[in-house]
Amino acid sequence: MRQFDLTPLYRSTVGFDRLFSLLDNASAVNQTQTYPPYNIERTADDEYRITMAVAGFTENELTVEVKENTLTVTGQKAETESENDNFLYRGIAARAFERRFQLADHVHVTGASLDHGLLHVSLRREVPEAKKPRTIAIEGAGQPKAIDAQAA
Repeated sequence: MRQFDLTPLYRSTVGFDRLFSLLDNASAVNQTQTYPPYNIERTADDEYRITMAVAGFTENELTVEVKENTLTVTGQKAETESENDNFLYRGIAARAFERRFQLADHVHVTGASLDHGLLHVSLRREVPEAKKPRTIAIEGAGQPKAIDAQAA
């Protein structure tokens, strides 16, 4: 993949830092991350849920953080090396992870829960009234405005 140098754009524009950062992150060559697996689903018109398979992790070993439209889920297993751990095969991953999700504008995390090894993160899009589309009434050219006789 080609790398683009966005430095000249940083020097000649004001207020587009976030856009250029997103472009930098999108064009960076990332290693494909497959652990832990996750689903993203729409639960209602403006509600979403991210479900991550985090078997073996407790609530204390997981961190859900939102900063500047980036949701970061981190898992860090507590070091418990025991003499009784005599695994012949260890197929359940217990490694640390960090998974990041870019959130759209006006998307907020409303909650998180851990249930049967699945971490559920609930999201809601809350567009402010000033940003919502509104309908403007169109007056016809042949229809004069009604004028109140008492106001004249």
